[in-house]
Amino acid sequence: MVIIRRSTMDDVALIAAQRHSMFLDNEFATADELDTMNVAFEPWLRERLADGRYLGLFAEEDGVVLAGAGILFNDFPPHYLHVEAGRPYLLNFYTEPVARGRGLAKELLKACVEECRVRGCKVVTLHASKFGRPIYEKFGFEQTNEMMIKL
Repeated sequence: MVIIRRSTMDDVALIAAQRHSMFLDNEFATADELDTMNVAFEPWLRERLADGRYLGLFAEEDGVVLAGAGILFNDFPPHYLHVEAGRPYLLNFYTEPVARGRGLAKELLKACVEECRVRGCKVVTLHASKFGRPIYEKFGFEQTNEMMIKL
């Protein structure tokens, strides 16, 4: 039976490894670039786990983590879409290859959105990979007008 559990400080290396695999599977960066990212990511994550700005969730079966996801509770000004300060950002969705196709990402997405709802959040954002887009769209996420420049 699959359970959803919250991450702890003991999960920092696992979250980093899943994030690395997520980017590698999507061919967003090389393994060397991702190794460099991990060196900066782990202390960043520890700080945010400790103060509650990051919440990790795992789908686990018989003590084995099969999938993970995270919520970054960002500072964001009151907005016409929501007057409460802050806006959660969903990230780090990853399912182990042997567990894909079982609906674990969907279950983690439901748990993440419910956590945001319980905290009173009115808008939740994320960036979708080609693999995740169909799951997010079925859940009701819509494309927005966000743009980016790389400096």
